[in-house]
Amino acid sequence: MKIAAARVDEYDDLLALLLMHKSSDEAESYAHEMALACFGNDHLWQDMGLPDRNALSDIFRDHFNPLFLKNSSNMKWKKFLYKQFCDMLDVKVCRAPSCSVCQDYDNCFGPEILGTRSM
Repeated sequence: MKIAAARVDEYDDLLALLLMHKSSDEAESYAHEMALACFGNDHLWQDMGLPDRNALSDIFRDHFNPLFLKNSSNMKWKKFLYKQFCDMLDVKVCRAPSCSVCQDYDNCFGPEILGTRSM
């Protein structure tokens, strides 16, 4: 996958976010793959070519454990990464005061089915 020139900074920022939370020696190669896969159109696990969301959760648990632990509400991973990124920049993207009352709740926390789009 190739990144449009206008989005290279976004890739760099996602990569930096992931590397800030690495918890293994292998994390760096996963971080590059994940940051690039965030530009895909499906769920992150699909864009990474993984068999299911659990495989991606295992990667987070084993290689980015601080992020894995922060996602205690089981938000979809791509949305979670962008939320973490926005939180770091103090950018408020949710129109509701909390996720539980947001009209997009099911898009962020619902099941991830093969072939459905994440973002």
